[in-house]
Amino acid sequence: MGMEKLETVEQFERVKKETNRFLFVKHSLTCPISRAAFGECEKFAADHPELAVYCLYVQEARLLSNYIAETTGVKHESPQALLFENGKVVWHASHWAITYDALRTNIATA
Repeated sequence: MGMEKLETVEQFERVKKETNRFLFVKHSLTCPISRAAFGECEKFAADHPELAVYCLYVQEARLLSNYIAETTGVKHESPQALLFENGKVVWHASHWAITYDALRTNIATA
């Protein structure tokens, strides 16, 4: 399935309503740590097509990034990975904690 980029609150709310379980990645286009974490997420998404994976680029979707932080109670960081189940964040990680192994371990798909 790969990663689909979201840019608006409306797109995010539609996904949250229609998708029971998904991974969401916040990515900074200017940060080398974010570039490494994003690469790990891309590999994970490619190997796990059964899981919906969405992303945003912080510089292009700051309003959406802030909205997610405000509505979930999870402080904004980038890079950041958030696993949503039934509309709620059930796991999240940021910076160097976003690795393929961490994603595999914490996002066991049924």
